Amino acid sequence: MNILRLAVRLIKLVSGFVSKLMLYKIIYKLTGIVATRKFKKAAEKHKYAILIAARNESAVIGNLIDSIRKQDYPKELLDIFVVADNCTDDTAEVARRLGANVYERTDTEHRTKGFALQYLVKCIDRDIGVKSYEAYMIFDADNLLKSDYVSRMNDSFDAGEKIVTSYRNTKNFSDNWIAASYGIHWLRTIRNEHRAKSLFRLATRIQGTGFLFSNELIENGWNYTSLTEDRAFCADAVVKGYKISYNNNAIFYDEQPVNLKVALRQRIRWAKGHLQAFAESGGKLFIHIFHTEKSAEACLTEEEKKNLTPIKKLLNNIRLRFMSFDMLTVIYPRPIFLFFKKLSLFILRTILILHAQLFVTYMYAPRFLAHFLKSIGVSLHGLPKSCMIGVLFLFMLSWTLDTYIKGILTAIYIFIVEHKRIMPIIWYKKIWYCITFPIFDLIGRISMVIALFSKVEWKPIPHNAAINIDQISNR
Repeated sequence: MNILRLAVRLIKLVSGFVSKLMLYKIIYKLTGIVATRKFKKAAEKHKYAILIAARNESAVIGNLIDSIRKQDYPKELLDIFVVADNCTDDTAEVARRLGANVYERTDTEHRTKGFALQYLVKCIDRDIGVKSYEAYMIFDADNLLKSDYVSRMNDSFDAGEKIVTSYRNTKNFSDNWIAASYGIHWLRTIRNEHRAKSLFRLATRIQGTGFLFSNELIENGWNYTSLTEDRAFCADAVVKGYKISYNNNAIFYDEQPVNLKVALRQRIRWAKGHLQAFAESGGKLFIHIFHTEKSAEACLTEEEKKNLTPIKKLLNNIRLRFMSFDMLTVIYPRPIFLFFKKLSLFILRTILILHAQLFVTYMYAPRFLAHFLKSIGVSLHGLPKSCMIGVLFLFMLSWTLDTYIKGILTAIYIFIVEHKRIMPIIWYKKIWYCITFPIFDLIGRISMVIALFSKVEWKPIPHNAAINIDQISNR
């Protein structure tokens, strides 16, 4: 029994230590309430290529291209490139008709968005050269850009930022609780991470779409082809010494899933990609905490390099190490850690209550549960075999109850601080979305556990919200 008690204490000690390491993130959340980085109007207009990976997106891609054409930015400085990836509809024809440069790809073996972008970058490098553009922007086919989006992102790039993400809004926020949960999730990330990290000149994270990066990051091609290519890109960028900034005034709109089955499939894919990113990049980030020499000046602007004093060099080195640690905390599979912590403590404490011998004696689920309940003063007879499901339910409930309460409070907070930018929603829907949002986080936790033991394949998310940027602007 002493060994079991020691194990419980050890698990709690490790858990407590990890939790304390995360306390600094409270500063991010508090800062995100009141402040973020602001960029001056750019002195120069730079030339960009816009990359779009599309699979059977004929219903929405036209509206995206239309919103790009309506930007208050010189048309000659914007080129649109679309990779029609394994399409069976007229996505390619729609994009060509609207003036985009279209490459068609057929490869049923390598199916992720990352492979499609890899192919597109190769084509651009072959036909034009990746250095023909100063920077690149990536969007999903269902996105829509506010008319000043490129101008605002140009402000950040002109200020010397090499990687910039932007404000991800939701064009179908009020469709149902699933779409609303996604919308709240993206806005939570903005408030809890993007705003503060940009202000502190650290590395936030891109989230699949709506971001800019300098041409120097793809001099050797696009090499991120996992299920979540964005996480791999972020980790690699930080290891190379790049910070990742955020522009709060560059707004785009994204279509969210409305079907629970589709949402579950996507969350499991995200979870699997999260695990892959941690397996591939976790070690590199950990090493980079202690060894940064090769990337010591990569994230500095030319002006900063000229004025690099010994003290500034030291502070920059510390920043790089912290960025690596911070990104490591982002990609480490926290739900897995929490699940096994809770499960281990649940089992160990149960054994301690029943004693080791009784645990062996009552391995048969109903009898085991009956004895456990009896030991705490509850007497039940004739428990069905299905009671094991109840035990599992109770465990999952204990694992997620605190998250449910936090989720409701988070949703309320987001509706308060982002009310000017969220699409108009009737009051009773807001209440419903606050109540249901924690389910989104619960699905995320469960998905991570499922993904750990599952083989996951990339499948496209259907997009049908054929709303255009004018309809959004008029709301």
